[in-house]
Amino acid sequence: METNDQYDGHHRSFGRTRLVMAAGAVALTIGAGLTTPLNPAPQQAHAADDGRKVLTVAVAQSVDSLSPFLAVRLLSTSLHRLTYEYLTNYDPEDNRVVPGLATAWKSSPDKLTWTYTIRSNSTWSDGERATAEDAAWTFNTMMTDPGAATANGSFVANFEKVTAPSPTELVIRLKKPQATMTALDVPIVPKHVWEKVDDFSEFNNDQDFPVVGNGPFVLTDYKADSHVRLRANKDFWRGAPKFDELVFRYYKDQDAAVSALRKGEVSFVAGSPSLTPAQAASLKGEENIRVNDAPGRRFYALATNPGARAKNGETVGDGHPSLLDQRVRHALFMAVDRKTVIDKVFQGHAVEGAGYIPPRFAPYFWEPSPEQELAYDPAEAARLLDRAGYERNDDGKRVGKDGRPIEYRVLCHATDPNDKAIGQYLQEWWGDLGIGVRLNCLDNVTDPWLAGEYDLAFDGWSVNPDPDFVLSIHTCAALPATPKDTGATDNFICDRTYDELYARQLAEYDPQKRAGIVKQMQSRLYDLGYMNVMAYPNAVEAYRTDHIASITTMPAKAGNIYGQDGYWSWWSAVPADSGDTGGGASSTGVVVGIVAGFVVLAGLAVFAALRRRATAEDRE
Repeated sequence: METNDQYDGHHRSFGRTRLVMAAGAVALTIGAGLTTPLNPAPQQAHAADDGRKVLTVAVAQSVDSLSPFLAVRLLSTSLHRLTYEYLTNYDPEDNRVVPGLATAWKSSPDKLTWTYTIRSNSTWSDGERATAEDAAWTFNTMMTDPGAATANGSFVANFEKVTAPSPTELVIRLKKPQATMTALDVPIVPKHVWEKVDDFSEFNNDQDFPVVGNGPFVLTDYKADSHVRLRANKDFWRGAPKFDELVFRYYKDQDAAVSALRKGEVSFVAGSPSLTPAQAASLKGEENIRVNDAPGRRFYALATNPGARAKNGETVGDGHPSLLDQRVRHALFMAVDRKTVIDKVFQGHAVEGAGYIPPRFAPYFWEPSPEQELAYDPAEAARLLDRAGYERNDDGKRVGKDGRPIEYRVLCHATDPNDKAIGQYLQEWWGDLGIGVRLNCLDNVTDPWLAGEYDLAFDGWSVNPDPDFVLSIHTCAALPATPKDTGATDNFICDRTYDELYARQLAEYDPQKRAGIVKQMQSRLYDLGYMNVMAYPNAVEAYRTDHIASITTMPAKAGNIYGQDGYWSWWSAVPADSGDTGGGASSTGVVVGIVAGFVVLAGLAVFAALRRRATAEDRE
């Protein structure tokens, strides 16, 4: 689901699309400043009646929660990137770690104590200063309140103690070494506001506006399944955004969103989460419209219900019992023609998938060996089903242990045309195996997903520079405590071997060794057969050049605009009539300057190479 997609992240795919962004394993003490580049000759700008410059973004995903403690969808977590500072951020040029609320950080020799210097020039939008106490309170609340740990609890599970000795010093004591301490992708919230909340599991932060934050934008208005409105934070420490307002407008119909772009009613459209090949083709060459088509940070998968259970061992939902057999899962995946998915559905705007992490993140990218690969082979798939005891009846239908023909319910997003198109192929491919397919395409996939009421489901996440978060959602620890609770799990996978590998990678500071363990984890997921990663889709999006003169992609050379690991695109966007014609004529380009830096842990050369990788996810 996407993280970030599932809930759409539940994932995008089902939306839980978490924008999970984690970065390098070893820390640097570093400082940075950013400036926007000069821009091409301005064109007509999009302005409100009172002269305010408004940037309107068409989105196909709704908000799951405005609470940073609960939100997992890509849109929601993107909003939190815009409204709250995190301890660290990621350079839009190449994803290396740069300062956020923290200006510097260092580790003790035993790697168990991390000390962060909190900047003194960050102010909450209600006028109060942001301090280390806000960060300590945020983490401690997540450590002690299960409701507050709903979205990002995996980041603090290994924390032993968090203190703020002074307004500019944050100290985190760990139970054991943790390689993600420069990638704690958790929004820091104002203690004086949030300490008044009674129940973090229920509070959605969607009643009182403006929402108090310290990011580049301040959230001023929200209407469910309609819009989110933000105004520029003129006091943002890195500098105020160029647009006065930023509006995310929800479109259930993606064609309607594209039409709105053509009419100039919106400035940018991202799709659900990308434009379809037909939509992108129809926009190319149109006056004042630019299509951005770049390698994405998402994977697109088919997830199998693994016999969903809660931590207490109770069954969750009603997944088909035949899917508990690994041979059946492998057979289903061997009957999926990935080449057809790429050529016919994505029409070349994607590459074939296998591992859990897209090739954009080169250090962690994994592919199966020829002997391991579950290649397209319908005949072998049929033999696997026979050996598993699911033979055909006189009507040619595969029969389950209960004597009834097998028909799988496939959960899909009603707003995603890719789900529907691939679903039709599944009906054909699996029909040839004697298995029925019933597509269950819904506007809200969250409820049946969380309830385990599916057999298979289209899934996808946006992966971040550090993959820890998207790896964590497949651990046993991510399961809900009971069937009535909500966990951080993607699709209820719980495998002890995988868990052991997860723990090893989290504690491994050597970048190359850690990457090797992450690849082993992907190999394990692949062999289990619960996740069939079919594709790594491109980021295909479009914007009006008569509204936006320049905007940052991430990474700079070939990256996405929507759903970044940071706030760079919307913070850097320059209105077309701004008159800002400073240097740099490309649509990318936030320049990051390193002010100061020194190595805290050994291995600078290797770490520097690792950090330069391109970035869920989500989250989607």
